[in-house]
Amino acid sequence: LWYPKGSGIETIVYADSDHAGDYVDRKSTSGICTFMGCCLIYWFLKKQIALAISTTKAEYVSVEKACQQALWMKQALIDYEICLDDIQIMYDKKGAISLSKNPVQHLSMKHIKIHHHFLYDNVKKGDISIEKVPSEDEIADILTKPLKREMFNYLRLGLGMIEQID
Repeated sequence: LWYPKGSGIETIVYADSDHAGDYVDRKSTSGICTFMGCCLIYWFLKKQIALAISTTKAEYVSVEKACQQALWMKQALIDYEICLDDIQIMYDKKGAISLSKNPVQHLSMKHIKIHHHFLYDNVKKGDISIEKVPSEDEIADILTKPLKREMFNYLRLGLGMIEQID
């Protein structure tokens, strides 16, 4: 892990999912990349436990996992006397973003379990914020989607990985 002197401690979490991406059981996969400053410090890739019946539900579960990671990071840094105000979660789909800001407007999403709504509570409290990132800059796509070589290389550089070791 290379952390240049003078780099900020801004923490950003990228989240993504692939709806029904597993060809056998049709479960979705969540991918999360956490950066502190310019350094990738944590990544997570896991098949979701429940079958998501909509893209928005699969997305919302991924953003909820990103929220859990962001809150854990905030708490862990308190031990080092580093306080983070609000951690940005970057996501490229409007459905999960709008649901996290106002779940009342989405009565059709009643199938999302109540425990997922802690995401909404943490947005409301100001612990995290969820921002839209352009799809081509969604770094977590490298964990959840098959990509063309050019896009893979672009996102790999976004992770801070070098091309080759001499």
